[in-house]
Order: sequence, then structure tokens, then C-alpha cells
Amino acid sequence: MSIKLGYQIPNFTYPGIEVENLFDTVVAQAREAEANGFDTVLVMDHLYQLPGIGPAENAMLEAYTTLGALASATSTIQLSTLVTGNTYRNPALLAKTVTTLDVVSKGRAILGIGAGWFELEHDAYGFEFGTFGQRFERLEEALQIITPMLKGEPASLDGKWYTARSAMNNPRLRPSVPVMLGGSGEQKTFRLAARFADHMNIICDVDDLARKVSVLRERCEEIGRDPATLATSFLVMGMVGENEQEAKQLGETIPEDRRNRAFIGTPERVADQIQERVLSAGIDGITINLIRNGHRPGVVASVGAALKPLVK
Repeated sequence: MSIKLGYQIPNFTYPGIEVENLFDTVVAQAREAEANGFDTVLVMDHLYQLPGIGPAENAMLEAYTTLGALASATSTIQLSTLVTGNTYRNPALLAKTVTTLDVVSKGRAILGIGAGWFELEHDAYGFEFGTFGQRFERLEEALQIITPMLKGEPASLDGKWYTARSAMNNPRLRPSVPVMLGGSGEQKTFRLAARFADHMNIICDVDDLARKVSVLRERCEEIGRDPATLATSFLVMGMVGENEQEAKQLGETIPEDRRNRAFIGTPERVADQIQERVLSAGIDGITINLIRNGHRPGVVASVGAALKPLVK
């Protein structure tokens, strides 16, 4: 399993498009990505829109319902969250959910997972948020239940946070469903990735990326794992315009504290920046979102054409 070129859809508010046509617009983006060099479509696992993309009350579709519907609207592209908030679901049920997605999609599911971080959603929906340390305790326990279930092994755990008693997971299509962790924590997330994951999506400022890649390799080596067996990717916020002026205007809509993760320019210019600043840091693959204009027909295709040669 690898994500060489992923397309993330984090925004479901499209000017001039009513709710009854909203999912059609999502499908159109997924199909355009599938036809133009992308290997994975990803959605956020959030209940409210995130700061920096839009106000909290903006549209947000539930992740696994969306992915299940996209499975029937596409045929080859992998499907994942970036990433599932562990705090929102019982881990055994999550293993069942992603395995069902794998069956429905004929073997195209990836389980993306992280500790969870958006406190507003937890408070509003009644999920326990807890402390930073508690959320990582929960994630470690969850992975001890999820990873055997994805392999068809009964899972048992009498943990501090979760309990499972020979939890079974049938039917399954593949020997296992790939696991991708998302995050930036060098002490907690990276160690869990080295133990449990097939893929690591590193989240950080681009200037820190090379050091993060190096630390992740160290975490693998500490437990005797070959770092080459843990693929990596990086999420790019793409402010991509047909010309530099349009791209500049798009870039001005991003808050200042998010601009160190944004790449601004024409598709060709953004591709050059990604080669210089991301791939040169040792990252294996790219996931890009186009939060302002990805819903416009042709935009995903033009970005795919520019980026695909970078990750062959």
C-alpha cells in the first residue's frame, strides 16, 4: 500500500451549489482525480468545518458514509480518511466499518487514524476529549484491537479505555486493510506508527519536514523495523490558479498561521515547489487539497497532470 498522489476533499461548501447537488460535486471531484493520476481520495473525519478553511457551521459530511458512497461512484482509486479521529468511535466498530468499506470498494480501503484534536466537536457532540496524554493512551489501546481485527484475528483487550472479548470481523476481502497514522508527534505518534502502521502522513510545517522524516526513521530503527517499510506522505494545501494573479488572490484567503503549509501558484509552479521543499525532504508521496476551487471542473485534472510526473 502506498499513497503516491492523493486528493483530499476537506470542503463541502461550494458557491452556487445547493445541498441536493452537493454530493454530485464531491463525486465529480473523485472521478476527476481517478482519471488524472491520483491514486487515493481522502476526506476529513470531522463534524464541523475547521478553522482556516471556513466557519464551523459550514457543510461537513460524515466521513465513512461519504467514502462508502464514493466506493460505488469510482472503480480504482483508494479511499481513506485523513484521518479518523479515534475518540469518535469504538475501535472494534471502526475495524468493522473500514473492513466493510474494503468489501464494498473491492479492496480499496485504507484506515487512516489519529488521536483526535478538535475540542469543539467533542464538546458539542458529547464525546469525551480528555487530556493530550489520555488521547494517546486511547489510540494505543485502539490499535491493539483494530490491527488484529483487520487481519481476521479475534481481538481481546482488557484496557484502561477499551475492552474487547474475542471480537471477530467477517467478512473480509484482503488479508488486511492498510493502516495509516496521521500526526506530527515524535515521541508518541511516530512510535505508534513504527509499531502498527503501513503508512505515515506527517503533519508539520514544511520547514520541519526533513527533520521529522529523520526522526520517524529513528523510531523504526529503535524497534528493529526497516524504515523503508513505512511509507510516508505529506498534506499540501494547494492555492492553485490558472495564472499567478488568481493564485495570489486565493492565497490571500488563507490565515497567516496556515500559510507555511500552503503552496501558491499555477499547477506547474506548485509542482516545482513541492519537488523542492517536500519530496527533497525524503517524503514518498503527496496529498493535496484544493479547498477554494477543487470543485471547479478541470482544476483537479490540471493539478494531477502537473504532479503525477513527480511521483512515478
